[in-house]
Amino acid sequence: MSDVIVIGGGIAGISAAAEIAASGADVTLLEAESQLAYHTTGRSAALFFENYGHPTVRALSRASRAYFENPPIGTVDSPILSPRGAMVVAPPDQVRTLRDQIEEGRRHGTEVLELTAEEACGLVPVLRAEMVAAASYEADAADMDVAAIHQSYVRTFRGCGGTVVTSARVTSLEPGQQWTATTGDGARYSARVVINAAGAWCDHVAAMAGARQVGLVPKRRTVFMVTGPARSAEWPLTVDAAHTFYFKPDGPQLLCSPADETPTEPADARPEELDIALAIERINEMTTLGIRSIRSSWAGLRSFVADGGMVIGFDGDIESFFWLAGQGGTGIQTAPAAARLAADLVTGVPPRSGIDPAPFTPTRLQV
Repeated sequence: MSDVIVIGGGIAGISAAAEIAASGADVTLLEAESQLAYHTTGRSAALFFENYGHPTVRALSRASRAYFENPPIGTVDSPILSPRGAMVVAPPDQVRTLRDQIEEGRRHGTEVLELTAEEACGLVPVLRAEMVAAASYEADAADMDVAAIHQSYVRTFRGCGGTVVTSARVTSLEPGQQWTATTGDGARYSARVVINAAGAWCDHVAAMAGARQVGLVPKRRTVFMVTGPARSAEWPLTVDAAHTFYFKPDGPQLLCSPADETPTEPADARPEELDIALAIERINEMTTLGIRSIRSSWAGLRSFVADGGMVIGFDGDIESFFWLAGQGGTGIQTAPAAARLAADLVTGVPPRSGIDPAPFTPTRLQV
């Protein structure tokens, strides 16, 4: 018996659970897998990159920076952010796209510098100068220690008396004066409020609750590692304006991706050889890296709704059923502000972050 049940132990679920527990509520988190952060969170190649995502999502990213720069005392053992920078390069057919991105970023308060081809090649010497018609650079972009971020919220949650139950896949949700969640082993958990933070499975959880779905579409993102050349550890993340590939240093290796968004069913995602081959072709066309083989690969799911925004708020029809879904690849960098907004809505206090909750309501999508 709890005040709140949170379904899902990725970054969305654990951060919201921690914020709500910190307000004094009794919170139980149910995770389907045997460990937390097994799916999308645990496979994220996270970069804090303000000039990315839906405009409402960018507001959450900006509001989250303070947590990453100054996490609560005792929740992390080392800095969460480390300098990286992010450079967007545009071949001739992507210049207009890049210009639009620069204008949008500046409109929302992000400092974005325009670079010449020579300056871009100075930052990443393997770029082919003849392929770079324009470029931009975001100096404040930073690598994020995903495991440390997730663990900071686990520590906060446990410190506030929260309960984590793993290997607890919810098989039914029964409304009433209290919600009752039954898990695969027959255990039953009751609470006044249920928070649906099940990632790619959020629409499935909603169906169990009798709620209208929001049209969540899980999309596969493929990542692979290659050996990096000398001094590549100093490079920024490099992505083309059309988002058909990116690469960034990861120790002595380069983490690469076709930036794919392939619709798929919720599952334990696996990389596709064709996606890797396409990324290698695109990166080799833009650079002199000459990638021929990879060292390792994996895939994760990023879940989107039709308008590209996130879904944060109480269901329009089902009382005490709360949505925290549709992070769309920005779940790590928006977690502090999204969790704070969710906690404020659940506990009934005015939003402390100053974020307007209206654009995130699930009722905008439910049909």
